[in-house]
Amino acid sequence: MKKIMAAAALASAVLASTQAHAQEEAPGPVTVSGSVALVSEYRFRGVSQSDRAMAVQGGITIAHESGLYVGTWGSNLAGWGTFGGANMELDLIAGFKKTFGSATVDVGATWYMYPNGFDNTDFVEPYVKVSGTTGPLSLTAGVAYAPKQEALGAWYADGAAAASGVYTNPGDKNDNLYLWGDAAAGIPNTGLTVKAHIGYSKGNDGLGPFATSVAPTGEYWDWMLGADYAIPTTPLTLGVAYVDTDITTAKAAYLQPSFSRGQDGVGSIAGSAVVVSLTAAF
Repeated sequence: MKKIMAAAALASAVLASTQAHAQEEAPGPVTVSGSVALVSEYRFRGVSQSDRAMAVQGGITIAHESGLYVGTWGSNLAGWGTFGGANMELDLIAGFKKTFGSATVDVGATWYMYPNGFDNTDFVEPYVKVSGTTGPLSLTAGVAYAPKQEALGAWYADGAAAASGVYTNPGDKNDNLYLWGDAAAGIPNTGLTVKAHIGYSKGNDGLGPFATSVAPTGEYWDWMLGADYAIPTTPLTLGVAYVDTDITTAKAAYLQPSFSRGQDGVGSIAGSAVVVSLTAAF
């Protein structure tokens, strides 16, 4: 009897210790995650926002167990991508994410800001994303629609008008549609993940304030093929990706000289490129 009682007491102590340990490790209602990255070039929907030069980027997200989340993300800019600001993009993000069966639905909006720039270069873009997995493959489909705003309008008819600094249609407002699909698959026991992306943009066919545009030729496709390698025992991921668009030199001719490296009319910022990144997640 003493042995049975001792065993019961020991089992009770072990169970209590296990439950306490589980409670200590159990995540709270709010989680914080983020990352910092060094990239060889910042490409936004296939177009360079850093004048084909390196960029430092980082972001943080605060999520509640209900599915609500807020976050921010930033990057340095150069050339075409500056949007009249202080060579920086700062995004404010808010949304709601929920899983229904095997699919996760994410609804939110991004406010693209360019600190110290003019207010008419900032714009808001709501989005909806649906993601899921099938075997080792993760799939995401999304749509982002920015309603009519001055930042998306055709203030300049072409690059020549932009170079002169005389607006063709000041105050013009336009909208922008972006559709995309992503796929990723991990290769077992290697630390490697292969990934792919395709996107379609439709917006104005001119240049907005400060000779910029989210859909520079009015309508175009962008795509990416790449791979990520999670470096063992570290929070680091090394990535490499081939990025390209169907914006040809002929299509982009009316955008020059703004739509070029150094904004001198020489070299496209929408041509193919290999982008290398090193990311630390926390």
